[in-house]
Amino acid sequence: MEKDFKLQKAYSPQSRFKNQTVEPEFWRHKTLEEMNKTEWELLCDGCGKCCLNKLECKGKIYFTNAYCRFLNPKNCLCRIYQNRFEVVKDCRDIDLNAIHERPKWLPKTCAYRLLDEGKDLPSWHPLITGKASSVFNAGVSLKNRPIINESEVEDYEDHIVDWPDL
Repeated sequence: MEKDFKLQKAYSPQSRFKNQTVEPEFWRHKTLEEMNKTEWELLCDGCGKCCLNKLECKGKIYFTNAYCRFLNPKNCLCRIYQNRFEVVKDCRDIDLNAIHERPKWLPKTCAYRLLDEGKDLPSWHPLITGKASSVFNAGVSLKNRPIINESEVEDYEDHIVDWPDL
């Protein structure tokens, strides 16, 4: 049984980028291993795709359109971010181990995955545009996609999706 939790107050995704003192374009001259906690957190574009439930079969990851019950589908942010590992036992921390895992379970557009593969951030990434909404405007977040709360799912196999950015 899950312990009681308190939903965090809603906040604007843009607030993640305000008042941050980081080197300009730090991702271009630092490795993932060299980044501090603030830089690491800022790499997340806020798309919400890592919060989709996934199935693994024969060494392949299949994404579903079922999202964690604590994801806010309107702003693609976790409602219990600070306590997510205590409340959701199978919630994964996106750390270096997760990035290097095979098969890859992070989406193709994930900044952590892209940088690990030697690629640059896409032009729509909030660190490039300075706006958290750019991930929504580019259509690469879960916002406005046909997604379903995991609490409504009976059979995850019925919810496998093959979106090109996963």
